[in-house]
Amino acid sequence: MRLALLGDPVAHTRSPAIHAAALTAVGLEGRYEARRVDEAGVYRACAEMRAGTLDGANVTMPHKRIAAAAADWCDPTAQQCGAVNTLVPQEGTVIGHNTDVTGIRMLWERMALPPAGVLVLGAGGAAAAALVACEGHPLLLSARRPEAAEAIVAIGGDAARIVPWGEPVPGAVVINATPLGSSGEALPAGVVAEAVALLDMAYRTCGSGTTPAVAAAQRRGLAVADGIDLLVAQAAGSFTLWTGRPAPFDIMEAAARG
Repeated sequence: MRLALLGDPVAHTRSPAIHAAALTAVGLEGRYEARRVDEAGVYRACAEMRAGTLDGANVTMPHKRIAAAAADWCDPTAQQCGAVNTLVPQEGTVIGHNTDVTGIRMLWERMALPPAGVLVLGAGGAAAAALVACEGHPLLLSARRPEAAEAIVAIGGDAARIVPWGEPVPGAVVINATPLGSSGEALPAGVVAEAVALLDMAYRTCGSGTTPAVAAAQRRGLAVADGIDLLVAQAAGSFTLWTGRPAPFDIMEAAARG
């Protein structure tokens, strides 16, 4: 199989190691490459899938919305998000999926989180997926660019509302759907301190260790899923869509953390 990750930047990504380990574990030959692409590169990859020379692709920042437009059609979850992180060829067409949604829901269950309000940080494709994943919970959205938040808050339903960037929400589950933390940046003071749990979609791309948000949550004894947890959870969904086989989750997680 020939698989790819489409995004910019991609030099930091652990996805090739995760999927190489998964392919080996289930006895499939193949390779997974990280491609630094612009918008046109997403469309070229879709053309490769229609031609049968590429067997699937993941999509990361900043192209998840572009991928939704480049696919021939999107499944209902991806349509609701308006964002795609997994492209799957099928009979000469390309189908868009969003396994960020299923990954967040999987981790929520694994963490045994109670019903709670959710504060989503960000306003891109990952934030849109978080809003969809947490349907049924009181939803708050906070972004550094208020106009971007206005553009996606309706995805969370009529009850979703925007709060100013940096405003803590006592008792909320915080989902960081921004890149903040990947290079050691901290989230706004108080946001984690007032939370009951943290799902941090960012992971460190330089140095070692956890993001400052995860470290702060762990010091407070909060339930935490870090960016690697989320990366593996969404990767498992993508792997099954491409191969039709159950994902070897433990092996994928070991490769991500290796």
